[in-house]
Amino acid sequence: MTVTKKTATKTSKRVATGKSPEHAENLFFNRDESWLKFNERVLEEANDPTNPLMERVKFLAITASNLDEFVEIRVAGILQRIEDSYSQPHQLDEGGLTAQQRLDRLSQQIASFVEAQYRCWNESLLPAMAAEKIRVLRWSELSEQARHQALEFYASEVDPLLTPVTIDPSHPFPHVLNKALCIALLLKRKRRTNGKQVASILGVVTIPRALPRLIPLCADDGYSDFILLHELIESQVERMFRGYEVLSRSAFRVTRNSNLYMQEEESRSVLESVRSELYNRRKGDAVRLEVESSATDEIVERLRTNFELEPKQVFRTDGPVNLSRLMNLYAEVKRPALKYPPFGAREFRLSAKSTDIFHELRQRDVLLHHPFDSYAAVEGFIEAGAQDPNVISMKQTLYRTSKDSPIFRALIEAGQSKDVTVVVELMARFDEDSNIRWARELEEAGVGVYHGIFGFKTHCKLSLLVRRDPDGVVRRYAHLGTGNYNPVTARFYTDVSLLTSRPDMTAAVQKVFNYLTAETEAESLKPLLVAPLTLAKETLAMIERETAHARAGRPAAIIAKVNGLIDPKTVEALYAASQAGVEIDLIVRGMCLLRPGVPGLSERIRVRSIVGRFLEHSRIFCFANGGHEDIYCGSADWMPRNLLERCEAVFPVTQPDLKRRLREEILAAYLADNTKARLLQPDGSYVRAPQSGEPFNAQEYLMRIAEGCNEKIPEVMPATV
Repeated sequence: MTVTKKTATKTSKRVATGKSPEHAENLFFNRDESWLKFNERVLEEANDPTNPLMERVKFLAITASNLDEFVEIRVAGILQRIEDSYSQPHQLDEGGLTAQQRLDRLSQQIASFVEAQYRCWNESLLPAMAAEKIRVLRWSELSEQARHQALEFYASEVDPLLTPVTIDPSHPFPHVLNKALCIALLLKRKRRTNGKQVASILGVVTIPRALPRLIPLCADDGYSDFILLHELIESQVERMFRGYEVLSRSAFRVTRNSNLYMQEEESRSVLESVRSELYNRRKGDAVRLEVESSATDEIVERLRTNFELEPKQVFRTDGPVNLSRLMNLYAEVKRPALKYPPFGAREFRLSAKSTDIFHELRQRDVLLHHPFDSYAAVEGFIEAGAQDPNVISMKQTLYRTSKDSPIFRALIEAGQSKDVTVVVELMARFDEDSNIRWARELEEAGVGVYHGIFGFKTHCKLSLLVRRDPDGVVRRYAHLGTGNYNPVTARFYTDVSLLTSRPDMTAAVQKVFNYLTAETEAESLKPLLVAPLTLAKETLAMIERETAHARAGRPAAIIAKVNGLIDPKTVEALYAASQAGVEIDLIVRGMCLLRPGVPGLSERIRVRSIVGRFLEHSRIFCFANGGHEDIYCGSADWMPRNLLERCEAVFPVTQPDLKRRLREEILAAYLADNTKARLLQPDGSYVRAPQSGEPFNAQEYLMRIAEGCNEKIPEVMPATV
């Protein structure tokens, strides 16, 4: 496809006014198709023989987990729009397609992707594991010794949890939970009823979620053998259905709509509303049926009819139905040589003259880049707030955390003796149940718990301590971050943390907390950029400022690292900046609507995606600003939901040495990567970054830097920055 400057300008105006959505695909990639491209990049890592074998298995499991969420949220949302749009069946999306056309297109792409997943498993990973004496065996392949062991496990651990069900007038089809693995059986009674042969019926067995999906088996000659739990259960179904002949059997799984549809006026509280909708989620409409490719047509048709699905919503799998459970295989195989080598994060140390973290922060700001810098420093900051008697009050946002988090324990401890306020986001997708439990525990410990502003997820990452220092002055200390307060994910998500006692920054953080708990209006939130109040407007203003600098001949460049770029207004502003002469480098992990490298539209824009050992999660924004560089970090991506529909905080980094680190160590490394980087092309495809010179892996470089190596990065930064 060719986009001329005249066409691009004309289309841009039409899209901006919303008059011609059928032309939007000239400017924007579709967000859902862009997301599928991201999952393809993850699958590439599973197919890459240069990655350790068990890490490749893990990447394949991640693609399956990603696809689950895509189906139960994005595909389910399109199906909901189709159901709701009978009065306007021809309403078009941003790419000029109706909801039905978009669904048909995505269904084809998902089917192709699923085929690629199972090719990876069958043709690449299974042979590679066999070469390393790791086998996932069928029941028929087990030795007598292994069968005996498996049957002992079945008798003691599995059989007591099973409930076989036959589908007949007395036994309706059981409710199948979202993503629960089941076995469907086609059965026929061995005895005739009243001398007549009864027609075949369907039987269903739900695989217990409490049990591991892979059962380790004893093996000789150094082999690590496993059998899938459903394979073991299938081998014993005749025992469960005595009196029946088992004609055929197959594992299946149903994915349900997991969107929450809450109505503010119908709920007495956010907590009550979320609890109610979580119950409804478990009963959500089916949106996908996965079934083994060996399943008979009769089983598939009975299941499809029961779940009221169209044929294109049925996916036959040439292997384990739930590939995400291969994560258990990664955990069970104790072979360090087949995994990434261990990495020890750099521990934060106080300066020689500092007595504690508070004394340190009165002298300077501290920047941490996780997981290369240990997350223990963030935990230690909050634990210090709980334990230091001079700390008067604590305020904290929680979006996702872990059940054994030191941060959670510190807040519980602080609630006994301090004024503690915690804003818990109840609608953190798929963490709602745990967040409700944590909110109750915090309240019972004396903590003031709030749930932010209804309709706006609290996604900002903020912690504020108020302390009476030894000199008698009451000061604020803050942590601002790009990632969740979760010490588990902090080990494999890349994120940035800033610890500071700067009065302007900490005062702004307090204003954000006041906004979250009372929706108070502050005269100014600077130096923070806060969604949904100022972030969208200020983001556009900074891009437009670069545009003005370029037109005036001053240094003008933008480097932005985000997880997603799907806000049309931001994309259009970047197009305008490119046309004015601004050099723009974008590091976008996942979805990207922007079409780079189009003459007359975006020829000065380059987009790359990094997929590697760690999940890229940090958001960093660098603006040349006519030679007076601004660098920001924060919790918000360039997506409408982050800019307009969530409570987010983006913060400036002003200390010169920290700005240099962000620009010359972190951003420079990602822009120089020619090993794990893929470059987005004008047609929407991604290609590997060309290796001119020595291979350079940004994440490996950052690990080496954390371990004390002194290494230079290849020169790739735009001259204007």
